[in-house]
Amino acid sequence: MGKKLVLAYSGGLDTSVAIKWLKGKGYSVIAYMADVGQGGDFKAIRSRALKAGASKVIIDDLREAFVKDFVYPALKANAVYESKYFLGTALSRPIIAQGLVEAAKKEKAEFVAHGCTGKGNDQVRFEVSCAILEPTLTVIAPVREWEFRSREEEIEYAKENDIPVDVTKKSPYSIDKNLWGVSIECGALEDPWVEPPEEAYQLTRKAPKEKQPRYIEIHFDSGIPIELDGAYMEPVDLLNELNTIGAEYGIGRSDLVENRLVGIKSREVYEAPAATVLVTAHKDLEALTLDREAAHFKDFIALKYAELIYYGLWYTPLKRALDRFIDETQQTVTGTIRMKLTPGSCITVGRKSRYSLYKEALATYTAKDKFDQKLAKGFIEIWALPYKK
Repeated sequence: MGKKLVLAYSGGLDTSVAIKWLKGKGYSVIAYMADVGQGGDFKAIRSRALKAGASKVIIDDLREAFVKDFVYPALKANAVYESKYFLGTALSRPIIAQGLVEAAKKEKAEFVAHGCTGKGNDQVRFEVSCAILEPTLTVIAPVREWEFRSREEEIEYAKENDIPVDVTKKSPYSIDKNLWGVSIECGALEDPWVEPPEEAYQLTRKAPKEKQPRYIEIHFDSGIPIELDGAYMEPVDLLNELNTIGAEYGIGRSDLVENRLVGIKSREVYEAPAATVLVTAHKDLEALTLDREAAHFKDFIALKYAELIYYGLWYTPLKRALDRFIDETQQTVTGTIRMKLTPGSCITVGRKSRYSLYKEALATYTAKDKFDQKLAKGFIEIWALPYKK
């Protein structure tokens, strides 16, 4: 039977080649695939894994748990890495690692494996999560060990071993997709001077400038989106719908040179229509319902929270502590945001909440004004006092 191993299987080039390679090293490979909303033909993917040499294929539907337990906490935190990356791939890794560990326990496997490269972030996210969740497991990383020096050599190996893969030398993009976004790298994108080819984008379309604006309303309850245009929606359905709507307007594209955890810079292209819409809406609802000090301090927390996700530190004491702080701030983040979608952008054009801290009688410059402007003189004198020479 060989040494039993559970491989985090994506169905892509690296993990398909990894099955064959691991089998050649004496492992009995169980392919574990987590459904986090990436789509695709799971029947064909199962067949591919078996053809590559897997002894068994497990397909685990984690979509609802992914949104509720991973995406929504990140949304409540407004977690965005380096201002542009909504952490789609990074958020999926801890839940996949959790499923991988549970599968290994059930199958009585002593080994788990992943298809991450030795200079990427995902290897850290998988291995740190596994170490925290089940430290007795041994992690194998084929891509760090095997003889292939390029994706082109992997493609040749796949052809020689009759392993069907959805990548060619002419279209060498590495794609990772889930409900919170799409990550695209490799190929022409490795040159930061080259504009991303339109065919590289998997979800969004370049909307014509004359496309008519669309207005949508999103209702939040304690920081969680629960309604779209007045209708309650389950979490997975809500994200799917917002991804579809946003993609039609080309919303959610980002192109950045980011700082990887391992110390190198990489050029990454992302698509995150639903994430872009929801984080924008959530921030604007917080602006209406949080007091100034809480809102400003929470901005600092958002940066740290995004780093923890990006660095693979989801299952850590600090992250749990920050969750408690964030949940406290979300008690009043209930209300409705009206957004205007135009080609390439989404903006908030209306907001309302029963917890609103906006008072028209204090903000207005009309006859309704109840703000006693005479008090400003004393306030300014006291405010400036420490700085007077």
